[in-house]
Amino acid sequence: MADFTNQLTGFRPLLLVCALVVGRVELTAQPVQVAQAAAGPAATLTVTGAVHDSLALTIDALAKLPRMTVTVHEGGTDVKYDGVLLAELMKRAGAPSGATLRGKALASYLLAEGQDAYRVVFALAECDPDFSDNPILVADTRDGHPLVDPQGPFRLIAPRDKRPARSVRMLAKLTVVQLPD
Repeated sequence: MADFTNQLTGFRPLLLVCALVVGRVELTAQPVQVAQAAAGPAATLTVTGAVHDSLALTIDALAKLPRMTVTVHEGGTDVKYDGVLLAELMKRAGAPSGATLRGKALASYLLAEGQDAYRVVFALAECDPDFSDNPILVADTRDGHPLVDPQGPFRLIAPRDKRPARSVRMLAKLTVVQLPD
């Protein structure tokens, strides 16, 4: 059995790409009960960089923040992800947002990194509801169950991206970067 499991490990990225065909998005704002998974040392999401207050969020801390649900179409079925809007985390960290997201601050971007070293970039304005209607979510549950390897404990969901390539699994770090003058 262990040999079979080891053979499948190499196919996980391919299986993930095949399973993540995003088509339709449905948003609902409703309270969500979060089932807690066993959390190890890797169950921390950090928010650092050009922010006023760096954050280190555990599964429990994220569960206490305002919640949102997004429904995406994956692999021929609807899947519900629950979590916290990325904009809320940026606001709590003190990143430029709303009226303060102007001028030089518009040259800022967000680098999202997974535990597997996968990295993607979002313009900071993409994360702000005053600029974009793509409700990017830091999810910790899928269909009411905690995200586990190889997806969690945190996953970035960009539900309105036409391809799910920026839906970072095993999300570990968010870094706000402001370009120099």
